Amino acid sequence: MIVSVHQPQYLPWLGYFAKINASDTFVFLDTVQYKKREFQNRNRIRTDSGWLWLTVPVITKEKYEQAISEVRIDTAVGWQKKHWMSLSQNYSRAPYFSLYRQFFEELYMKKWEKLIDLNVCIIEYLLKCFGIDRKIYFESTMSITTKSTDRIIDICRYLKADTYLSGTGGRNYLDEEKFKASGIKLKYQEFIHPQYPQVCSGFEPCMSAIDALFNMGEKSAELIHGRNSGIQRKNLDKNHNSDENIG
Repeated sequence: MIVSVHQPQYLPWLGYFAKINASDTFVFLDTVQYKKREFQNRNRIRTDSGWLWLTVPVITKEKYEQAISEVRIDTAVGWQKKHWMSLSQNYSRAPYFSLYRQFFEELYMKKWEKLIDLNVCIIEYLLKCFGIDRKIYFESTMSITTKSTDRIIDICRYLKADTYLSGTGGRNYLDEEKFKASGIKLKYQEFIHPQYPQVCSGFEPCMSAIDALFNMGEKSAELIHGRNSGIQRKNLDKNHNSDENIG
């Protein structure tokens, strides 16, 4: 059984869903430390001038070591209206935007208190849109207390997995010898970012996965399930966090 893990991100990119799709079981890393300026509370969408950040304001003052599951949204900031306007303005001409409009319009009408609840709601919806049905767990239900590579190995043992699928950046911080000693196979994701028609001229890679969804509808699932040629991800994701924050 193949297991992959990742912190719950806001409007994740296609590579995030490709990793889940390549696994039998996926684990939300909800107990690891929240990090600023990554992709847990922000992501990018396509615009006529290139791309735009959509950032969910969160409360971090004097909460330097809070876990992702503890992060609260700053409800004093009217971010929902801004995000919905950005989506509707930039994707109103996209061929399939109207099919998914209701979900996102209602999403941004709701008052969200915790970042993880917002992110997981979006991820679960997009998994259905992309036809990905996998077992999903939260690390917080496993009572894992170890850190770094040991943390991942213990998650695999808890789930009785024989293989761990990591992002390519894992080569920089995972202890491969520990995996060998544990008897758990370590594999690295080799995601090829696909090129597809966007509503704006040109092509901007590594946008939120909703960009592909709005532009291609149900056919966007083919970009994740590997039936589409693309561009090597390693040349494109310098500004994208595609790796796990394993603590």
